[in-house]
Amino acid sequence: MDNPKLVTARYSGIVFDEGLYPRVAGHDPVTVQSYAEDMEEIEAAGKYMSINADNKLIDGRHRMLAYKKRAGDEDPEITVYQYDVSSPLESFRIACSLQDRGKSLSDDDRVAAAKKLYALGDQSQQEIAKALGVTPGRVSQWLSRTIKEEKERKYEKALALWHACYTQAEIAEAVGVEQSTVQRWRDDFMQTLGSKDFIKSGDFTPPIYNVWKQQDKSNGVSHYGNSEPRWLENLLYLYTNPADVVVDPFAGSGSTIDVCKKRGRRYFVSDHKPIVEREHEIREHDITTGLPRVPRWKDVQLVYLDPPYWKQAEGKYSGDPNDLANMSLGDFTRGLYDIIKDFAQRLNDAYIALIIQPTQWSAPDHQYTDHITDILRMVSLPIDMRYSAPYESQQCTAQMVNWAKENRRCLVLTREIIVWRVK
Repeated sequence: MDNPKLVTARYSGIVFDEGLYPRVAGHDPVTVQSYAEDMEEIEAAGKYMSINADNKLIDGRHRMLAYKKRAGDEDPEITVYQYDVSSPLESFRIACSLQDRGKSLSDDDRVAAAKKLYALGDQSQQEIAKALGVTPGRVSQWLSRTIKEEKERKYEKALALWHACYTQAEIAEAVGVEQSTVQRWRDDFMQTLGSKDFIKSGDFTPPIYNVWKQQDKSNGVSHYGNSEPRWLENLLYLYTNPADVVVDPFAGSGSTIDVCKKRGRRYFVSDHKPIVEREHEIREHDITTGLPRVPRWKDVQLVYLDPPYWKQAEGKYSGDPNDLANMSLGDFTRGLYDIIKDFAQRLNDAYIALIIQPTQWSAPDHQYTDHITDILRMVSLPIDMRYSAPYESQQCTAQMVNWAKENRRCLVLTREIIVWRVK
């Protein structure tokens, strides 16, 4: 323990931080009264309070309250020991070591202090035992459950990061373990994701036909242009296996994250402007500037594209002219084609799924604009399947219906999911 300096400090300048106080039950009022009556003898014996470099109390809570009781409205100058430490770990370790100079710590206090020292980063049971004046064996008994629970927390955090396609090096650094530990956990991760597969869940009806009707949205997070989770579930069932990676560069509300967690698929999701509620899960990336930096492209089995549907989303996401929704029709089509082409160049024996709807109501003069035909003319990949995912008629407002009647036109309810295979 560092040798402290003997200094003077105003009572008002000494800070009591409950986080540095190792007594579970707090202070003892009887002891405070006793110290207030005997303060001259305590000071004469050199039993001063102790503070750290930030003037936070690390020993002497009973004496501090005794000074307050004696001083009333005054702000006395007090002689104290000051230790040249400021970190919570070092400060709390010294606080534990000093407590027995006054009222001794109880067994409950020592158990709680041992766990806190461990949580603050003191991994040495020998050092913890020394600070608390007990044997390392007792510390080992106290911490056995804590250490087990910490290992479980680290494992769960590592699993969540691996699920989200972070590298082993990134996981090791974030969790605080060796990279070799993450590598050993990988087989367990695979089994965990495999247990969430469709066949084992019992709550999924496999699609039989290529028309997927959906009356009500099942997405819980509100966000313009939400993708329907049940469509993605169908695609995962048809085109992926547990632990395969799904890439979604138009993450929106993050429904891809939720579906992949539920169905045991890994995910790499990004968005030009992640929503605040999920910015800790959705990587920020503008797909129009190039592909995201996926760690292992060979693990990617499905690229899921649910882009803004041109004029239908104009100005909904941003005012950036480079946003797909804000581009001219030609630039929108070319931009979407470039994204598909770039992904195809990185994939091997995988699939690209595009959800798109013709633009009508938002187009100039409500002119029908068939994005699907335009894209199919440009993309030379073999089509595995085309799925129809129509809107319900309730999506149309009374104004739209009246316009259709007056102009003898039909309103667009169709929407397609096109799946290309990349060999």
